[in-house]
Amino acid sequence: MAGAVLLVAACRVSLPGVSVALPGVAIRPGPTHPSPSWAKYVVAPNSRDVRPVGVLTSTPNGANSNVTDPQGVLGQGVATLSRTAPPAKPLWPSSTTAVASSFHAPNTDNGQPRTYAASNAVDADPTTFWNDDTIAAYPDVLTITSPSPVLLPGITLLSSIDGVPQDYTVDTWNGAGWVTAATVTRNTDVQHAIAFASPVTTTSIRVTVTKDQSTGKGEFTRVNEIYPGIVAADVPPSITVDFGKVVVGYPRITFAGASPGHPGIRLAFSETQQYLTDTSDFTRSDNGDAITPGTDQIAVPTGSSSWTDSHGCVDGNKVCADGLHGFRYLKISLDALAADAPDTQAYGTVRISGVSLDFTAYLGTPASYKGWFESSDTALNRYWYDASYTNELITDTFRSTDVDPRGADNPGLEGKLVLQDGAKRDRDPYVGDIAVSGRTDYLTHAVPAAAKNVLADLADHQRADGWIPPASINNYTLPLFDYPLWWVTSSWDYVLYSGDTAYGAAYYANLQRVLDIWYPSVTDTNGLLSKGLNGTGGYGDYAFLPRTGEVTYYNALYVLALQDAGAMATSLGHPADAAAWSSRAKTVSAAINAHLWDPTVNAYLDSATGDVRHAQDGNGIAILAGVAGPQKATAALGYLQAATATPYGNSFMDNDTLVSDGLSRVYAFTSYPEIQARFLNGQANSAIAEIKRLYGWMSTNDPGITDWEGVGAGGSMYEGPYTSAAHGWSTGVLPALTNDLLGATPTGPGFSTWTVAPHPGTVSWAKGQLPTPHGPLIVSWTVGSGRHAFDLAVDVPRGTAGKVSIPIVATDQVRVDGRLVWDGRHPHVDVTLEGGYLTVAGVGPGHHTVNVSHGGH
Repeated sequence: MAGAVLLVAACRVSLPGVSVALPGVAIRPGPTHPSPSWAKYVVAPNSRDVRPVGVLTSTPNGANSNVTDPQGVLGQGVATLSRTAPPAKPLWPSSTTAVASSFHAPNTDNGQPRTYAASNAVDADPTTFWNDDTIAAYPDVLTITSPSPVLLPGITLLSSIDGVPQDYTVDTWNGAGWVTAATVTRNTDVQHAIAFASPVTTTSIRVTVTKDQSTGKGEFTRVNEIYPGIVAADVPPSITVDFGKVVVGYPRITFAGASPGHPGIRLAFSETQQYLTDTSDFTRSDNGDAITPGTDQIAVPTGSSSWTDSHGCVDGNKVCADGLHGFRYLKISLDALAADAPDTQAYGTVRISGVSLDFTAYLGTPASYKGWFESSDTALNRYWYDASYTNELITDTFRSTDVDPRGADNPGLEGKLVLQDGAKRDRDPYVGDIAVSGRTDYLTHAVPAAAKNVLADLADHQRADGWIPPASINNYTLPLFDYPLWWVTSSWDYVLYSGDTAYGAAYYANLQRVLDIWYPSVTDTNGLLSKGLNGTGGYGDYAFLPRTGEVTYYNALYVLALQDAGAMATSLGHPADAAAWSSRAKTVSAAINAHLWDPTVNAYLDSATGDVRHAQDGNGIAILAGVAGPQKATAALGYLQAATATPYGNSFMDNDTLVSDGLSRVYAFTSYPEIQARFLNGQANSAIAEIKRLYGWMSTNDPGITDWEGVGAGGSMYEGPYTSAAHGWSTGVLPALTNDLLGATPTGPGFSTWTVAPHPGTVSWAKGQLPTPHGPLIVSWTVGSGRHAFDLAVDVPRGTAGKVSIPIVATDQVRVDGRLVWDGRHPHVDVTLEGGYLTVAGVGPGHHTVNVSHGGH
């Protein structure tokens, strides 16, 4: 029997935990054993058996429902939920009709045919509903006519959590005309009873809606049922537990027993309280899986038992569950779907003695960190380890039962460690995300196989024309224009950090095909990539934006990919390819500057086609790739700061001409290149300020700790409940702080060569460790005061060598390992001074110090 696993158990599970959680505030457990100073920032669970930290809410006792000892779900006794069947609801006389001003055309919802006619509002079936066909346009009118007079003390309108009618009037027919019986404003109740001033006998009522709730599900009028009378709310008894932060895995519930007849439990999951309702903020049913209509269902047996969530159904298509979930809050209700009868029922008594989670993601304890970071700025430290935890949540085994969307299942990845997109969704690895999440992994727990498995799989599904798919979704056919370039850069990143040149050699032909066949096929006469050529008009990108023609982001990323491919070619002994790709990168750079620089604002255009706008992605990557020289880089960064700053980061567009929320939408994914560009172009203070606005916002707003997929207007979840609150592509703060602020970065495969170039900004000291195949590279530095200007120490592993660059003024004195190398005017050894940094080359294995003091010649 497939589906949720229900095991009979004789014993009761004891669940430790605090009794009360602070709403919307993430709980940060401290280390339980003596550990390094940075370990206090680690936020992962202590074990795979994760328990809630408290009970958030439980429903008050009502006429037919009751909750006793809700703390029992934490192992502090036994929680009991009881519910009795309410009186029968009033029904309209047979042959009652309903007509509406409009209704939505029939369609298929979660694999099932649906109709939305007005008659659904009087069919005594609360699972069907009338849905008007004029989104956000009013009035919407529903008229119900009975074949005989009905005495109405009022009516009860049942709607949907997808959006309720908020403002409406109820009129009754007196034989000669309509008379207003009630006016409703600002309603938020799914079931709303409207009592008339005095009972009315009538054959017809009319409901006129002038405003619906906007929830992200479409601003339509939805009426599941209008009852001819006052119906008391039948609220299922429920307990909501808080796990303290976003977690991922398989929920477990221990039952101490239940009344006969298999009373039902419905589980709703949410990453935030804002979207915590009777149904989950997101389940796979939202992506076309019909078995779970927003909740997981359990039919509870009479004896003690233990239930573990598993994807599937207990009986055919009844009593179904989703399996793995990513969430912070879990609402447990005594309720059942009508369609699940007779296997379960909505009434009875259920006793619960424990709730927990089998945590499936990477368990990032202090002992598992191969790389770490700490600085004088505690906020930055928190953001680094929050990003690490976010990335741990998406580092998991690829399992067909957990894939989302379901069409992304791939036997070639089954059972392998991968970097998913998000804890909640998407449970499918996309290569653009790995451009960030891969670096985050390499710098923390260093399990590079998680990235390699995905990169290799996508290359194995390369099209004959050279295009590389972004993910396994839709059988590797989702057409994205930019993601093959991210495959190139992510492949070089993987080789840089892991030293696995065998991977580079194995997939070198794929690299050649994508750069020498596919991208030339979409290059125009200006030498620029142009979306629309070679049948790419319908291709999307990381945000499925309707961009066309010559786009700075695509072309700047192309330059970056060509540069990385050239470095790969050099490391593998292909100098001709390296030279050709380097030459092409320079040609494309020149074309970008010739055709896409906008001198009126001193920033790069988003596109040469259509409305004028300037995008964060193109400008940030153009600076990183060296397309923009120092003057253009400074100007573009200044423009972005002036035109796109919000309290929660920098928006990804400077106006709303491409998408309606361009000026209010913030992506950490595209903010990362801009933050890097600020660090690397002498603007460390503004880089840190941008980090604090963006990551400070996510850290202090529900669910806390984890990094969101995107931030929307006013600092909201940008796509409402669908938004992933734990997304790997948003963890760029971690590599930015290690590579750019601390300043340590590999330049040759496996850190065979590296650079250390600190960018302190407002930070007075920083230290960290980078894992390499040769052993750890350890860096620390302190900004001094008075004559004592700057001290740096680096521990270099055997088999590697690098360059150390330190910020100085020309009159400083610099000593390396106690030896004077710059006397304030002249070098004493082979060092270079450029852009305010003194660079010492050839730093080999061992412990080295660099000391800078003021007061030279």
